[in-house]
Amino acid sequence: MSEQMVNSASTETPNLTAAAIPNWLKPELLQGMLRGIEKESLRMQADGFLSQTDHPAALGSALTHPRITTDYSEALIELITPPCNSPQAALSCLRDLHQVTYQALPEGETLWPLSMPCMLDKDEEKIRLAQYGSSNLGKFKTLYRHGLGVRYGRRMQTIAGVHYNLSFPDTLWDVWQNETSPLNPALSKQDFVSEKYFGLIRNFIRMTPMVIYLLGASPAVCACFLKGREHHLQEMKQGTLFLPEATALRMGKLGYQNSAQRSLGIHYNCIKAYVSGLKHAIGDVYPPFTALGLNDEQGEPIQINDHILQIENEYYSLIRPKQITQANETPSAALEARGVAYVELRAVDLDPFTDVGISLNTACFLEVLALYCLMTSSPVLLALEEERIARNQNHIVDQGRLAGISIETESGQQNFVQWMSEHLTTMLPFAQLLDKAHGNNDYSSSILSMQKRAADPALTLSAQVLEKTKSEGSWGFGHQLAQRYAVSLNATPLPAAIAAEYAEYAEQSRIRQTAIENSDTVSFAQYVQHWRTSTVTETTTTNATA
Repeated sequence: MSEQMVNSASTETPNLTAAAIPNWLKPELLQGMLRGIEKESLRMQADGFLSQTDHPAALGSALTHPRITTDYSEALIELITPPCNSPQAALSCLRDLHQVTYQALPEGETLWPLSMPCMLDKDEEKIRLAQYGSSNLGKFKTLYRHGLGVRYGRRMQTIAGVHYNLSFPDTLWDVWQNETSPLNPALSKQDFVSEKYFGLIRNFIRMTPMVIYLLGASPAVCACFLKGREHHLQEMKQGTLFLPEATALRMGKLGYQNSAQRSLGIHYNCIKAYVSGLKHAIGDVYPPFTALGLNDEQGEPIQINDHILQIENEYYSLIRPKQITQANETPSAALEARGVAYVELRAVDLDPFTDVGISLNTACFLEVLALYCLMTSSPVLLALEEERIARNQNHIVDQGRLAGISIETESGQQNFVQWMSEHLTTMLPFAQLLDKAHGNNDYSSSILSMQKRAADPALTLSAQVLEKTKSEGSWGFGHQLAQRYAVSLNATPLPAAIAAEYAEYAEQSRIRQTAIENSDTVSFAQYVQHWRTSTVTETTTTNATA
């Protein structure tokens, strides 16, 4: 879509609740869907504080392991499933990853089951940056994390969540494009697919208040997380802060925020505009970050650069268009070259009531929602609507379970429960279509479950978390769950074949890290200088992410 088309397109909010399943969309066209899960968890010491130990050696190299790595902190482990042909298969793989991880944890350590962190030391330096070895690439990844800490503080980077990756099959795109080709015969398949995925993205952003209400599970936080920060939370009991009707504090003003990003103008109206916005953010200097300095007094770098974004992954978003990167290719370059391959749904809290952080109910709901968003008309998303969505999001984060709460729509205020109920009712036929495609009733069951949550706030995850937190405190609740899950996951040994597979992953990751370290031909200072004098984003020859 050209800029001219974006500017002249309709600005009306789509009537999502009028969505209908087109005649050509048959269940078999959805049988090739693929999904994968990325799940973050903090490693916690026996005393309840953030782990201070190295990434477990038995898990291999965090730099090059395709399924087990670290995010911001050395203690923030990230488990990544491969693409799977069903949500059940993805969850099974995620459970295997948890079992492998638990067997490698130091004595007394567990995985913290909540999105908001366990107890943090008053000294932020005790939040150790993730380490990736002695290669320039590994040091660069650590420097990126150091820059995040300089810019936003290290505590903010200890929040954990779930990312749900989803793609639709080629057969669906082929049939769909054939149905619509008379309307735009010159559009290539790649551009057609990208256009439809960006439509999904815009509608998912519009649906974010519902996702936050139905899946939010962070209504309270340990007071140590907000040490030294102004906040609007109330004290529940010593050491625990909350809001009575909150849903997902992780997704609000106290979560990951980047004030420099608010005026970036990165939009989701077409792939060209999205990539252009990212390049602008990568290339433009931001004076407040310049004031922080590039190097310390000893001349060591403290951030990659003083641009709005150090690298592309610093851009925070509720949902991302993704393409698999090739060697020495950036995410935006991959999108430019081959279009969108899948979407990453990011607005999901850890579910503390399941040992792997996400339930089958949630997985199926997200897939129904994605299909619903994909198959519904999706006008361009312009500034006024974006601002309205942001206000709604903050409102639902802080007060989502409040009786009679309303949200802003283009036509005025609307009762929030009614708004959700209308969407969920319209989503049910899409769920039934997915049931037929996969030979079960899991999708429609997920919608029925979400309808109950919409009608009764007491059934939401956030309400259940708050009830437990009131009796046990934020740390007590999380600690008890962590201990219980550690026992249950350790009680069932992995099948020998799966254990051998992960042992091989670990060994091969160490070999690849060594090869990367041996391939460096310039000093790290020269490596960083190259990045500072260019506008490209982080590249990597591994499967590791930033």
